[in-house]
Amino acid sequence: MASHNIATTNEVIESAVIRAPLSHVWHYIKLPEFHKFWNAIEKAEHVKGTSSETDVVRWTFKDGSVVEVKQDEHSNLDHFITYSVIDTKPELSYSSVVSTVRCWAVTSGELADSTFVRWTSKFSSDADIGVIEDAKYKRRDALKDLAAAAAKMVKEHAK
Repeated sequence: MASHNIATTNEVIESAVIRAPLSHVWHYIKLPEFHKFWNAIEKAEHVKGTSSETDVVRWTFKDGSVVEVKQDEHSNLDHFITYSVIDTKPELSYSSVVSTVRCWAVTSGELADSTFVRWTSKFSSDADIGVIEDAKYKRRDALKDLAAAAAKMVKEHAK
């Protein structure tokens, strides 16, 4: 009997409407700031010895894994950041992943003054279904954590 691999997409797209103004949400969307909202990250620190042209940050997760990410693009005008994973411990089971977090202000309707956030991750073709599913749930958890951090900021600014 032949074994068959499960066909899967190599992209994860997760999104959320966060009930906080764009300025409160965007405040966290910088690689060295991810630990301030994403509860899975214990600390974030710039990697020493990288060139001034390259922004590399090391995320140490609470489970002991370490991921170094390189900022590929960042726009304060269009409110997005794109980063790629360049090193990990333990080593990944796939070749590469590039992620983008993009934010939009919700300007009208019952959710006016909220922020729509979309987090996409594009994996190399050697990423299996387990990798894709794991990434999906990690992004969902991170977006939930981002919403909680932004809500806390809203309360602090209301005082």
